[in-house]
Amino acid sequence: MIEFLKQPWPWYIAGPLIGLTVPVLLILGNKSFGISSSLRHICASCIPANISFFKYDWKKEAWNLFFVFGIFLGGVIAVTLLNNSDPVKVNPKLAEELSSYGITDYGNMVPAEIFNWSALLSIRGFIMMIVGGFLVGFGTRYAGGCTSGHAIMGLSNLQWPSLIATICFMVGGFIMANLILPFILSL
Repeated sequence: MIEFLKQPWPWYIAGPLIGLTVPVLLILGNKSFGISSSLRHICASCIPANISFFKYDWKKEAWNLFFVFGIFLGGVIAVTLLNNSDPVKVNPKLAEELSSYGITDYGNMVPAEIFNWSALLSIRGFIMMIVGGFLVGFGTRYAGGCTSGHAIMGLSNLQWPSLIATICFMVGGFIMANLILPFILSL
C-alpha cells in the first residue's frame, strides 16, 4: 500500500478527487474552495493594523486556515513518510533542452541549479524567485483569486469572471513557458 502512495497518481484519479472537493465544501457548509484567500485571513488575524482590506470577520473563514494547515501537514507527511528517492522523471526532449541552460540535476522536486540559496543571489534567481513570486501574488489579488479558486471552484459554478481568469492564467503560462522562461534561463 505504501508503495502505491509513493508513486505519482494519474490524472484520472487525482483530478476527480480534487473535483469532488467542490461539491463537498458546498454541501457541508456553502464554502468556496480557494487557497490564496488564506493569506488574507492570516494577515487579518495577526496584523492589528488599521487597514480596511483586513477589517472583516476573518473568524468566519477559520475553516480555510485549517484546510491550508492540512495541506501543509500533508506535505510534511509526504516528504517524511512517502518520500520516493528515485529522481524525477523528465521527458528526454525537455531534459535535452534544459541541459542547454545548464540544468541537469533532477534529484529533487525542483532543479537544484535554479532553486537554491546561492542562485537567489544571481540575476536569474532573483527574477525567478523574487520577481516571479511578486507577480504571482499580485496576479492572484488582481484576478480576485488563484488558479484553484477560479479554475476549480469558479468554473464549476459557471462564473464568467472565473472563465476569463482561467483563460488568462493559461495564456500567461504558455507565454511564460515558451517565450519568457527560455530568455531568463539563458541569463
